[in-house]
Amino acid sequence: MTVFKTFFKILNKNKFIVILYTVILLVFGGFNMQTSERSLSFKPSKPNITIVNNDEDEGITKSFINYIKDNSDIPDIKLDNESLDDALFYEDTSYIVFIPKNYHTDFINGKNPFITIKKSNNYNAFYADMIVKRYLSIANSYVGSINNEDELIKLIDDTIDTDVKIEITSKIDSTNIDKASFYFNFESYSILACLIYVICLILSIFNNQNIHKRTIISSTNYKKNNRILLLSNLLYAFILWLFYLIASIVLLGNIIFTTYGVVFSINSLLFTICATSIAFFIGSIVTNKNAISGIVNVVALGSSFLCGAFVPTEYLPDSVISIAHILPTYYYVNTNDRIKDIEVFNMDNLKPIIINMIIIIIFIIVFIIFTNLMSKIKRKIG
Repeated sequence: MTVFKTFFKILNKNKFIVILYTVILLVFGGFNMQTSERSLSFKPSKPNITIVNNDEDEGITKSFINYIKDNSDIPDIKLDNESLDDALFYEDTSYIVFIPKNYHTDFINGKNPFITIKKSNNYNAFYADMIVKRYLSIANSYVGSINNEDELIKLIDDTIDTDVKIEITSKIDSTNIDKASFYFNFESYSILACLIYVICLILSIFNNQNIHKRTIISSTNYKKNNRILLLSNLLYAFILWLFYLIASIVLLGNIIFTTYGVVFSINSLLFTICATSIAFFIGSIVTNKNAISGIVNVVALGSSFLCGAFVPTEYLPDSVISIAHILPTYYYVNTNDRIKDIEVFNMDNLKPIIINMIIIIIFIIVFIIFTNLMSKIKRKIG
């Protein structure tokens, strides 16, 4: 009981640092809740397309021009070559269509007249290209079997105007799941920072030379002493995890009570235990209180940047990802990223998640072993 009381007495004196990292998590988590709102509807913007028509405005030519006008914006540009080139350069237009003379007649007669195109390299030009090619592809598919121009135009228009019904079969609330993934990823930083700073500070006091010598000459076995301290750390870690879980409910809502939220929470709890073992190992080595802040920055900030807690892993270089594999935070973040992509929870989808969790458990065991070895070495030296 003495160790427990001393542990939490010291913790109470250093509660400010816990509050600080918690505020950081809540501020960034709340900020993400506000900025990551996404709409399920999609309304495409219209590209700027310029039409240079050298044919008569009738028949298939007229239909083609009307189609382009309905699906794009037609900028007011002079149609001489110099003005057109300037318009492309200054992006006043993204796409220029040159319709040749006698186009509609040659098209009906199967001569496959060539339409000249000039375009810029921006994304609007690619979209405009899709619009133009869609009409021409439909028209070319019908022209060989229909000789009457009016019938051909009607068939093309009917095909283009056909509405495609889109049914959303997935009922996943992807917006809130993405928010949850971001929250739990960022949480890894706060958990590491809070645990490493506080636990290292507490252990540095317990490892004080005078206290350490008193422990050595006492009848308490060093392994038992480590177990008591470890249990104290685990209790503190569990309270911290529970508080962050409650905060996630406030920020994320009912998503935490779904299967997604349960798996996120289990992964978070496992990582919290791992972070505790890491903090306990570092605390068994470091005795200088002034070095603790630097260690927090190196371990917590470093692993968060390397493993995708702050920046999504798809934006990180392969070399960074390769290095990240040696850190437990990588497997924690990778699990969160995999959870948000799951549509159906089955063994095939859960297998990589389970593997990541097993790897984190291995990290926990390794750090506990290292801590016991380090304590044994120090005991002999002392």
